[in-house]
Amino acid sequence: MSNASFRARIRQSIENETLQTALDNNSERRLRGKATAFESIPDWRERRQRAHSVRADVVERLDEYLDRFIANAQTNGITIHRAKDAQEAIHIVLDITQSITNYQSPSPLIAKSKSMVSEEISLNHALEEHGIDVVETDLGEYIVQLRKERPSHIITPAAHLKKEQVAQLFHEKLGIPYTEDIPTLTATARKVLRQVFLTADIGISGVNFGVAETGGICIVTNEGNGRMVTTLPKTHIALMGIERLVPNLDDLALMLSLLPRSATGQKITVYTQLIHTPMPGQERHIILLDNGRNKIRNSPLKESLYCIRCGACLNACPVFRELSGHAYIGRDLSIAPYPGPIGSVISPGLFGENYFQLAQASSLCGACKEACPVDIDLPKLLTRVRAGAADDAKRKADEDGKGLTWSTRFFLRIFTRLSTQPKLFALSQKLASLGTHLLSPRSAWMRLPAFTGWGYSKDLPRFAGKTFRERFKPKTPATSGDVALHNPDSNVSRRWNAASEGAALHNPDSNVSRRWNAASGDVALREYLVQQFTGELAALSGNVYRTQNPTRAVAEYLLANHVLKIYLQPGVLDETQLTDTGIDYTHDPDPTLTVGVTKAWAGLADTGSVLEADGELFGSLLPEVHLVILKSKDILPSLPDSMSLVKNQNAVFITGPSRTADIEMTLTIGVHGPREIHVFVDDSNSG
Repeated sequence: MSNASFRARIRQSIENETLQTALDNNSERRLRGKATAFESIPDWRERRQRAHSVRADVVERLDEYLDRFIANAQTNGITIHRAKDAQEAIHIVLDITQSITNYQSPSPLIAKSKSMVSEEISLNHALEEHGIDVVETDLGEYIVQLRKERPSHIITPAAHLKKEQVAQLFHEKLGIPYTEDIPTLTATARKVLRQVFLTADIGISGVNFGVAETGGICIVTNEGNGRMVTTLPKTHIALMGIERLVPNLDDLALMLSLLPRSATGQKITVYTQLIHTPMPGQERHIILLDNGRNKIRNSPLKESLYCIRCGACLNACPVFRELSGHAYIGRDLSIAPYPGPIGSVISPGLFGENYFQLAQASSLCGACKEACPVDIDLPKLLTRVRAGAADDAKRKADEDGKGLTWSTRFFLRIFTRLSTQPKLFALSQKLASLGTHLLSPRSAWMRLPAFTGWGYSKDLPRFAGKTFRERFKPKTPATSGDVALHNPDSNVSRRWNAASEGAALHNPDSNVSRRWNAASGDVALREYLVQQFTGELAALSGNVYRTQNPTRAVAEYLLANHVLKIYLQPGVLDETQLTDTGIDYTHDPDPTLTVGVTKAWAGLADTGSVLEADGELFGSLLPEVHLVILKSKDILPSLPDSMSLVKNQNAVFITGPSRTADIEMTLTIGVHGPREIHVFVDDSNSG
């Protein structure tokens, strides 16, 4: 199969107006959100370089880190499996499923959260061939599963669809009245999938990071389905590429400061789970998949293994933003499991020459490298894929010029002559500028699909009216940015000061840090952190209440909202006082209750997050409303300050109510987790 089919798919995508509208909505909002999120960490360039070094170290010493991770995970009670390829991974999943069939139910139900590894090995198709019912529970994945499609984006699986298409799909497949109201469509998926969560025998998830130091895994989600599938079923299977490791929890905190900002424009996802042990009565398995990763590791494409699957390069790429993931097809017409710039490197690296052609779908403009949070040099890797796509004979012919067409050789000779003589080059620019002004925009004569394919959707760009040399004027050393920096009222100055203060705060030898530590017991410091926490959570549709008596405050809230029975985590409130107010409670799991109350281990001031035990699903995840009790003294500045609390624990950082933007990038509050979160900050001096 030649590249003709690839070009045909590209033209089909470009000419699809519905697709173009959906892609524009997705990429523009993602890029704006990413830019805003990174403003809160002025040192992001330094973090990016540190993250690059961490990922490089892991890939270089992969065997060592894998051995450490496996040993610690097994000590934690997790069963580890090694799979050299897709077939072995599928067999492992089938074997585990078979054991469930023999002992628990005649036909196991699998609830699955988002996993690119599962797409890579075509796991769903294999399970369905064996008569096993597997249900995707991420909203975007659920939509494309109903349509029998592959995801079109690493982060936003249904980015290629408009709400009208989803509305028609739910009308046909789920039997609801046709509606284009996105909250109604989301609520429908919530209702259908809730029963899947509660009755599933097996939960399957991906893994964002494995931590070698602790043997734990980290999973980040916004909807709550990741927590559901990893904690409710009696068996949990995590699929993990062998390269997805970080050495320790400090490195994990670094990655978590970059991944959500790059992926979804958030400071941190709604649910950031740290899983170290099985839940009581649960089996937990991790399948470590190679499937060509060691081959890539020993190739010129090794740097592609640094990828943390944020999807930022897809959103930044001008080619992907015109095509969507479904246009990235192999010579056999199969859709590549990984699209976009990173996919155009990883897919050929993992699966070979069938996907070599994907690297041609790139302008090599460098936007992907600029967007990458771990600074992968994607343009360099794309050119390496292009070089490796030709056989030796063709490559030799191209080097000699014999493999080129006569027109290409002719234009290359002209370009060589012009580019090596400055006066001729300047004259050619003038002539080109005149020509493009006459022929653009959208000159019918210049639409040349027969020659280049460019004219299908693009105008011939106009050259600048003046050359760079004509426009260049040396400026004085002082720039407007320098002036603004020394102006205490300027935004530049404020950002500089905030960045300097933030960097100094985390430097234990700095004066700022010493002042901060000296004031750690100060009421003023506590108040500052509470106010910052309150503002961050409010921005995410959460609420904070200050109180000296959490039990009374919770009771007043419940009575005002006509709630008379709740799920209550043991030891959180004064149960006698609560009963005296007329509120009934239970410590037993009850999915019918609409309010759950839990205790936070800590709060994070810079993100509005609360940290608590991951196992309290019936208090923090299943109810419509989640109430949290948090002591003001336990509010910490940021995520790195809390890492010591999660070592070897099953813990979750919760940041606002559950949410999704999987339909037309429209934010919808309340998916599989609570629609509301209320934090009662305890200002009393009790321990």
